[in-house]
Amino acid sequence: MTDLLSLSARRCADLFARKQASPVDLLEAVLQRLDVVEPQINAFAVVDRAGARKAAEESAARHAKGTAIGPADGLIGTIKDNVLVKGLPNRRGTRASPDTPAAEDSPATARLKEAGCVILGKTTLPEIGWKGLGDSPIYGVTRNPWKTGHTTGGSSAGAAAAAALGLGHFHLGTDGLGSIRIPAAFTGVFGLKPSFGRVPAYPLSTMAVLAHLGPLTRRVEDAAFMLSLIGRPDSRDNTAWNTPCPDYTENLDKGVRGLRVAWSPRMGYVDCVDPDVAAATEKAAKVFEELGATVEEVDPPITDPRGITDVLWHTGAAVAMKHVGASDEPLLDPGLLAEVKSGRALTAANYLDAFLARGKFAHEMAVFHETYDLLLTPQMPTGAIPVGADVPPGSSFKHWIEWSPFTYPFNVTQQPAASVPCGLTRDGLPIGLQIVGAMREDALVLQAARAFEQTRPFATINAPRA
Repeated sequence: MTDLLSLSARRCADLFARKQASPVDLLEAVLQRLDVVEPQINAFAVVDRAGARKAAEESAARHAKGTAIGPADGLIGTIKDNVLVKGLPNRRGTRASPDTPAAEDSPATARLKEAGCVILGKTTLPEIGWKGLGDSPIYGVTRNPWKTGHTTGGSSAGAAAAAALGLGHFHLGTDGLGSIRIPAAFTGVFGLKPSFGRVPAYPLSTMAVLAHLGPLTRRVEDAAFMLSLIGRPDSRDNTAWNTPCPDYTENLDKGVRGLRVAWSPRMGYVDCVDPDVAAATEKAAKVFEELGATVEEVDPPITDPRGITDVLWHTGAAVAMKHVGASDEPLLDPGLLAEVKSGRALTAANYLDAFLARGKFAHEMAVFHETYDLLLTPQMPTGAIPVGADVPPGSSFKHWIEWSPFTYPFNVTQQPAASVPCGLTRDGLPIGLQIVGAMREDALVLQAARAFEQTRPFATINAPRA
């Protein structure tokens, strides 16, 4: 039988439609691989075997009768464990949370189920997604399939690990300061933070204007397919666009010829890029010239927005954990507790100042994109760091956000930004290139990522490496 785990989502869907394979076949292949790799990587908060089998069997029956819901019917997805899945707990990586089953699905979960997707389970994250690493007090450590002694990054840790190993096609992550793009870069998969509001959320994140939902996948095409499903409207989110969602797979192969592309290796303020990353991302930027774009090395006219992000993020952390009293504080990750206490000390005036500064910062990038269609940067300045470290060994950093300087600016601006695999470090760890588009230009970001992928196919891995 064809190796279903090596195929794109569309190719699997085509085999289902022609009755050459079934959703049950796909699920069994995923579960067989999961049983082997999960003890090594720890990507799942919960695997819903019974629910997934029931959904796969129902999908197979529809395909057998010729009544499939659509092309996604029977494809497999996972949901990050800070997003609701009816009937499964929503622990958010924290011991300060109940294990009661959720009473309803989030919008993105609901859209996947409505399309006939099989939900395999919920993936791991650090406590409430507060950091760019893959460990939490409740789940333990999620490990990088490329080198299990290293982190996946976070906070969409399990989603990235599952995507890297082909455990389904659609993996839902969230991104508040880089939580899709960090683990995508560290694990060698494609990760897209869509424009803010493209994917409805419910309940709304306490990180508010910084928080996005989006796909992590092995292929750009699969991410475009997934975004076309999860980007559909939901009235529960009054901050979402709630307009018809386009089919992002249309014109996906349009390419980048004629586009104006800015290449910024340092963003004007980053001084910690590893030589391996610098070389690989510069080489990747030159590929866009080969593909017909005009590429110019130029920094966007912005300064480091760390101050803005700290106020918005710490306030959100304080609100997220407002139910935690002094007696329960020892349950929390010490780093998260420090951010919660910082947020509690901030005032409404502090928040409003940061919110208004965010608007000015976003406008500066909007003006920049009047000249440049896309911005390219390194995604992460280093390869994945070792498990147990909060910062790269030997660095002078004190906080994880300091080694992710390319991610959080585009949560502040709310623009679409994607991480594209573009090589390996000398230690065999993935390197990512970031592709940033103007607000609402998600299709263009996907087209650029697809053009790069077709020229430089992404390396894949089917089993963890020590």
